[in-house]
Amino acid sequence: MSRAAPAVSLRTYVMIDSLQPQLASYLATSSQGFLPVPGDACLWVEVAPGMAVHRLSDIALKGSNVHMGEQVVERAFGSMEIHYRNQSEVAQAGQLILNRLGTREADRLPCRIAWSEVIRAVTPDHATLINRQFRKGSMLLPGKSMFIFEVEPAGYVVYAANQAEKAANITLIDVRPFGSFGRLTMMGSEAEAQQALEAAERAVETLNQQCAATGEA
Repeated sequence: MSRAAPAVSLRTYVMIDSLQPQLASYLATSSQGFLPVPGDACLWVEVAPGMAVHRLSDIALKGSNVHMGEQVVERAFGSMEIHYRNQSEVAQAGQLILNRLGTREADRLPCRIAWSEVIRAVTPDHATLINRQFRKGSMLLPGKSMFIFEVEPAGYVVYAANQAEKAANITLIDVRPFGSFGRLTMMGSEAEAQQALEAAERAVETLNQQCAATGEA
């Protein structure tokens, strides 16, 4: 007797129309597959349980021309990043994923901001400690201001990072879109860090408003 497949829940589903240069380069440093480049359209999907992401990846790759840059399979959650120059190809792949799940984009979990703060005039000791951690972005410079941001589910932090880079003259230090919480660290002047914070918060608000509007339609 075959066992029934467990129900799969959609945690994160977010489309990025055009990857910004720093974020695209950052994702490429950790990419296990095809490297994204600035200007690519990108889709980030996170589901539970984690193993379910393999079937979704298979469906997206066979049904469209997208490339896969990342796939992380944890016990609780599974994440995937697909990208392509043509936005319509990425949208098509995303729709195939939604069809497989029997769900809609509006059924994704809302994004909750767990932490949002600007640390002004970072000390040399603090900057050195952060720079020596597992970090793939730029180095944090003493005296600069540091913007830190944490969201749940984790995958939404990629969209927040892209929108912050669009809106502010900011330097990307670190993005961690896996696990229970997604974390973002950026650096700039006090004004630039504050501008990035506000852009990231607006990005989350926009995502949640889009879900609410689509769900009511």
